[in-house]
Amino acid sequence: MFDSLKNLFKRSTPSEKDLATKKNQPWVNVTRFDLDTNNPGQGSFELDWNPQFVAWLKQNGYPGDTDDAMVDQWFQRICRHVAMETWEEYGNIPPLVKRTPVDKDRSSYS
Repeated sequence: MFDSLKNLFKRSTPSEKDLATKKNQPWVNVTRFDLDTNNPGQGSFELDWNPQFVAWLKQNGYPGDTDDAMVDQWFQRICRHVAMETWEEYGNIPPLVKRTPVDKDRSSYS
């Protein structure tokens, strides 16, 4: 009985996303990272964001028909930037990822 009363008065702490959204500030976070244990060069990220982040991307010229497409363009740009910084710092490192053109606008990476 006391536990149910305690839960009635328990305050929940707002998340960083909730706080940023309430302040009308852009917010994005990596919520998950998976690594292929058989191929350490393969993995995936899961992102979470608020509507203000998407609006900020639009204001800064990121293309995309959907929120997911815009955030994906942004994340790809971040990843390319990190890769280019690494390339410049360490020189001509053989690529670990193979790019295969699929059509005029798309490529496959493996």
